[in-house]
Amino acid sequence: MSQDYKSLTVGIPRETFPGEQRVALIPEVINPLVKAGLKVTVETGAGEKAGIPDRAFKDKGSEIAGNRAELFSAADIILQVRGVGANPEAGRADIELVRPGQTLVGFFEPFTPEKSTRELSGRGVNVMAMELMPRITRAQSMDALSSMATIAGYKAVLLAATHLPRMFPMFMTAAGTVAPARVLIIGAGVAGLQAIATAKRLGAVVKGYDIRPAVKEQVESLGARFVELEIEASEAEDKGGYAKAMDEDFYRRQRELLAKTVAENDVVISTAAVPGKKAPVLITSDMVSKMAPGSVIVDLAAERGGNCELTRPGETVVEKGVTILGPLNIPSTVPYHASQMYAKNISTFLLHLIKEGRLDLNTDDEIVRETLIAQNGQIVHPKIKEIYGITAEDKTERSEG
Repeated sequence: MSQDYKSLTVGIPRETFPGEQRVALIPEVINPLVKAGLKVTVETGAGEKAGIPDRAFKDKGSEIAGNRAELFSAADIILQVRGVGANPEAGRADIELVRPGQTLVGFFEPFTPEKSTRELSGRGVNVMAMELMPRITRAQSMDALSSMATIAGYKAVLLAATHLPRMFPMFMTAAGTVAPARVLIIGAGVAGLQAIATAKRLGAVVKGYDIRPAVKEQVESLGARFVELEIEASEAEDKGGYAKAMDEDFYRRQRELLAKTVAENDVVISTAAVPGKKAPVLITSDMVSKMAPGSVIVDLAAERGGNCELTRPGETVVEKGVTILGPLNIPSTVPYHASQMYAKNISTFLLHLIKEGRLDLNTDDEIVRETLIAQNGQIVHPKIKEIYGITAEDKTERSEG
């Protein structure tokens, strides 16, 4: 489906998910959109929690909508951080505001069966999920998951340093030598590698572990030691570069081999998550009991159940002297730079969709094909159709209004 490009209005709503402080677009990325012929309208107050007032948007040529209904009525394209699927309660109010032909772009948590996705589809809107961006070279600047993971890895180390009753770096003082903290990072994806880099900058002795042997060089390039476990994991990575879910026997053997390494460290930061799946349990309560009192675990997989058996999502637990953090939505705690990075990702993606003056959702393009969930009143993404049990013969009914 395509629309007349020159007439397109891009709408930036205020985020309504509880505690969400990011905004989908920042003033600095508006000029390229305006120069390309787009009109940008921002809901009043949309950037306040990220430290960006309405006047900053106006100074860059955008208009300010007085309320949400006005914004949705004016916009042909809605850019969000959290679309309805990733904001299942407060976001439901937006379903009544959308109209056929609108294009919604944002995080939608598409692998979580949410009836709101089908409702949006039934209203004839195009839905594009940023978390489905393919990890290919030409889409790197649009990869919002990697951007947010970078922030999560950085902030996880700061959280650990705050709760650890010792300092990270080694100090040689008149009062004696302070030994450096020992930090283990489980999972060497984007978040894990950033955590390794940050912990090293703070002066810790760092080890990194991942089931993918191919990341050893990346871990060591950051100055960390790669923990090698003698387990077969040759098929642990999918074609998109994400870790694949392994069977329970594999995770059991992995836990047995990790036990000694976990006990040797003052801080463990776990980042092991598989898109659309419950996070694997890698750190058992028995392993926690063998850690020294005062040790800290930061579980970045808390939103998917956690890598630690004792993790409580959104809470801090102290078990036998070990502090276990289960932080949620970490990027939102650094809203200014999280918004800056996300805005670059999503605006680059939007401009990529423009072909010869039109918004062109051409599914011959892998970037479009992989991110497009719904179009013309139907769920179109093969993996999402499979989750919903939609067959080739099924048609999503477009609702009235």
